[in-house]
Amino acid sequence: MIDPRIIREDLAGIKEMLLKRNMAGVVDIAELEAVDRERREIITRTDELREKRNSLSKEVGKIKSQGGDASQIMKEVQGIGDTIKELADRSNVLNERFNEMHLSIPNMLDKSVPDGKGEQDNVVVRTWGEKPKFPFAPKAHFDLGADAGILDFERGVKIAGARFYVYRGLAARLERAIINFMLDLHTTEHGYTEIFGPYIVNDESMIGTGQYPKFMDEYYRIERDGLSLIPTAEVTLTNLYRDEILEGENMPVYVTMQSACFRREAGAAGRDTRGLVRVHQFQKVELVKFVDPETSFDELEKLVANAEEVLKRLNLHYRVVLLCSADTSASSAKTYDIEVWMPGLDRYMEISSCSNFVDYQARRAKIRYRKSKGDKAAYLHTLNGSGLAAGRTLAAVMENYQKDDGSIGIPDALKPYLK
Repeated sequence: MIDPRIIREDLAGIKEMLLKRNMAGVVDIAELEAVDRERREIITRTDELREKRNSLSKEVGKIKSQGGDASQIMKEVQGIGDTIKELADRSNVLNERFNEMHLSIPNMLDKSVPDGKGEQDNVVVRTWGEKPKFPFAPKAHFDLGADAGILDFERGVKIAGARFYVYRGLAARLERAIINFMLDLHTTEHGYTEIFGPYIVNDESMIGTGQYPKFMDEYYRIERDGLSLIPTAEVTLTNLYRDEILEGENMPVYVTMQSACFRREAGAAGRDTRGLVRVHQFQKVELVKFVDPETSFDELEKLVANAEEVLKRLNLHYRVVLLCSADTSASSAKTYDIEVWMPGLDRYMEISSCSNFVDYQARRAKIRYRKSKGDKAAYLHTLNGSGLAAGRTLAAVMENYQKDDGSIGIPDALKPYLK
């Protein structure tokens, strides 16, 4: 969540941010302002009444010690107590409503984020490599996989429904190789510590990273247990330190985790319905950082470079795109997407999204740090990115390394993992 001081001091900035995000209706700014104002007025009024009650109570004691009649003043003290209770009840209602609206406010955008109304306004920052050339018409990965008998979408649908799939033979081995290659790269060369954690999390965890309460319908929830299947290991990794204080001498903290990810894809009807691009279950290697606020945007550039290195080692052409205001996720202050070239689909496809959340998630999850011993604890900054989405990486390898006989070449970086 954003710093509550912004609500009190810069409502105009919040309105501007919501317009830039094309989310003007997500929060009623007039109600937010009125609720916050009344909350603060009640605090002031309650403090005044308590002070008056204390003063009158002392007077009652003095009168009684002198043998006088303090009944009238005692009635006044009782009335003040009743008023304080009424104000407390009203305060509880207002605080609940304020917290609900506060959680719904998206993150403030970094000044470097370009204005835009959608993905067409995203800015290409750089490209790497060249598009491969084929002496034949390249096939899409889903056709390649079906023809080779290594991707079985029909049985995936039979077992679980639309947008599920089954790997056979080479596809299963190749994705496993891709995951192991990425984990080894990030842990041995990029400084991340590998984690294995739950794929099912409680509501506090989903609130901490920003999925709940606003986007609850987008994820798979187990109502009976109050648990949810993770949409990304970002949830597991970020909540490792929920309600904790990290010591500055141990920062930055880099962690990575391979996990299955589960998403309803409710807003993606009709988009990429074939293949491995937009499915309900997939595997991903996630990268998460806990860093000093002063270095977080430098850390974002390093995070993007870590994800890019996977594609460079696989020799896959890609581009890095800075997302515009309307295309940046609600929790993020700034996001880069990495898009790999898919010759069979004849377009670029997002394969990683790397974001700086500044203190937005840290406030929700109450993750703080002490810069030095004796310093007051403050909110740190969190970042995360895909390093990479395994299924999409498999699809990219299949399309870019396909041969005219329908077979698939293996990138040199993956050969040691397929022995």
